[in-house]
Amino acid sequence: MFCFGHGKDLLMIVDHIFIFSNKGLEADELVEFGLTEGSGRTHPGIGTANRRFFFENFYLEILWVENESEAKSENSSPLKIWERSNFKNNNYSPYGLCFENRANSDQFFKKSLKFQPEYYPQGKYMEVFINEKHPYLPWFFRLPKIAGKRRNMGEPTEHNSLDIKKLTKTIFELKATKFKGDLTGSIQSNSAVEFIISSKNLLKLEFDNFQQGKIRRFKKLNLEIHY
Repeated sequence: MFCFGHGKDLLMIVDHIFIFSNKGLEADELVEFGLTEGSGRTHPGIGTANRRFFFENFYLEILWVENESEAKSENSSPLKIWERSNFKNNNYSPYGLCFENRANSDQFFKKSLKFQPEYYPQGKYMEVFINEKHPYLPWFFRLPKIAGKRRNMGEPTEHNSLDIKKLTKTIFELKATKFKGDLTGSIQSNSAVEFIISSKNLLKLEFDNFQQGKIRRFKKLNLEIHY
C-alpha cells in the first residue's frame, strides 16, 4: 500500500468530483434545491460537456457525453469515457474523484496514466487511474497545477439560503463485493474520503461538518448532500 504519512498538512485534498448524467438534465434538480450554478464547458477531443456547482473549497461537476464520436475515438479510448458514461448498462462507476495537485500526492500518482487533452498547453497533462480492471471504482485523477489561480476564481460560491460552504467529508457507496488493490486504502488513510461496499452506487457529500443536520437526496444523480 502507498503510504505518505498522516496529519493535516499531508492530506490529499479533494478538488472536485464528477458524476456522469443524461445530458446534464439532472442538474436542474440541484438548481431547484437552491444551489447556484456556475460556468460549464466542453472538452474538445474527449467529447464531454459539463455543468458545475462551486463551493468555497470544491466543485461538483455534472458530466455527460456531448460528442459520441470523440468519446469513442482512438485518442480518447484509453480514458474509457464512453464506457463510464454508459454506467447504467455495465458495471462502471459513474463517478470521478479529482485531488488537488500538491506535492504530497506525487507518490500516489506516480504510476497513473498521463494523458494530454488537445485543449491543454503542450507539456500539461492530467494524471488518471482509469481503474479499468476494477471499474466499480471511480476515476482517481488530478489536473495540472494552475499557478496563482484557484479553480473557483470568479465563480459563484453562495447558494441562496442554504448556507452550504465547505466540503468536509466524502463517502462513496460502491456497487461491489470487495475492493481489490491498494488505491482505496491509501486514499482513505490520507484524505477525508471513505469507500463503502454497497448494493448500489451512491455519493454522499458532507458540507460544514453536517452542522444543520439536513440531508437532501438526488436519486437521478445517485447523490446525497448532507449539510
